[in-house]
Amino acid sequence: MHELSLCHAVMGVVDRARGDRTVSRVQLRVGQLRQVVPETLLYCWDLVTENTPMAGAVLDIDHVRVRLHCTDCGADTVIEKSLILLCDSCRSPTVQVREGEEFLVTTVHFATPTAPLSAPAEENDPEENSYGPIPST
Repeated sequence: MHELSLCHAVMGVVDRARGDRTVSRVQLRVGQLRQVVPETLLYCWDLVTENTPMAGAVLDIDHVRVRLHCTDCGADTVIEKSLILLCDSCRSPTVQVREGEEFLVTTVHFATPTAPLSAPAEENDPEENSYGPIPST
């Protein structure tokens, strides 16, 4: 189960970037050739972040299909299910992988502190707060 070590690596990257901020969401781009099982990755994320400052942070996974470029005929191929790396047009195995090998942390979202709906009134003027005069009724 390499998903556990992947989650440890992601947590290390995010932990260095977060400073003292609270992480609410982490977005990943995961290529099909990485052979990552999304459900297992999500399960491991919860295990790895439990009892840490990142506990409760959501892991979003953007799945990237394999995209090949044939060096023989120049055609581009997107692999849907099979991981047989052949050109769809000429069936050549001489292809370059253009997408599908990624495992990237693309975005880290931080929780924003909740702002009060209204600021307390100033001691010297009970009819004003920092948002301007309070309308009288």
